[in-house]
Amino acid sequence: MPFTTETSITIITVCRNSARTIADTLDSVADQSLRPLEHIFIDGASTDNTVRIVQDRAGDNVRIISEPDQGMYHAMNKGIKLAQGEVVGILNADDFYAHADVLARVAEVFLDPVVDCCYGDLEYVDPHVPTRVIRCWRSREYRIGLVYRGWYPAHPTFFARRSLYESYGMFDLDFKLAADVELMWRFLARHNASSRYIPEVLVRMRAGGTSNARWSTVILQNIWLYRALRKNHISHSRVFPIYKIPSRLRQFLSAWRLRKQLIFNGQ
Repeated sequence: MPFTTETSITIITVCRNSARTIADTLDSVADQSLRPLEHIFIDGASTDNTVRIVQDRAGDNVRIISEPDQGMYHAMNKGIKLAQGEVVGILNADDFYAHADVLARVAEVFLDPVVDCCYGDLEYVDPHVPTRVIRCWRSREYRIGLVYRGWYPAHPTFFARRSLYESYGMFDLDFKLAADVELMWRFLARHNASSRYIPEVLVRMRAGGTSNARWSTVILQNIWLYRALRKNHISHSRVFPIYKIPSRLRQFLSAWRLRKQLIFNGQ
């Protein structure tokens, strides 16, 4: 179906040299039951077959921009500026939607004009065997005080009205490894955006992303998170990274239980 300005949701995918995984991302959006739908690809001048794969599979609702950029968050900002949907979601090149009705569920939530943003659960999967879940990120309804211990939802599951970006800004490029979290904290905790939690898995992410690759990167990310909290004048514990440890352990334990249950059921 050709894209029209009445499209309710725009999905933005930023990528560079993502030929190995980009087809799964593209197909998971194309398979969504929600129509009409806009999908914008912002490619950072890939030198592999990424753009060709997207072009070969793209429908009328897919827009492709391929040019040098200043990094992932700069590319996301370019996509937001191009978006025509009322609601904007970000789906990375290593991610895919958990089922065909994810965006329909999101659109249903935004039928309530009071809702500014929503989010759900995420599963990390084996990068080579995407059916194998290795970590389950279960979120919760946002309430005042959660951010004190460093809580935030999984960004790939986060959808916000375009008007929120227009009112409170896009990704802050000063935050190299935590611009996504800074933006969600800015919307939720600083500006009190009305949110809704969808208690189901919306996105599956291949493990091994930039912010989870090495312990040194995790430490550096937490430093940026401290800066994000201070920038937005959000009350927080000075030892909030410690509070995240039990949560991470529960995420891995949930994945282990899920794999055990699948084996028991012969799947």
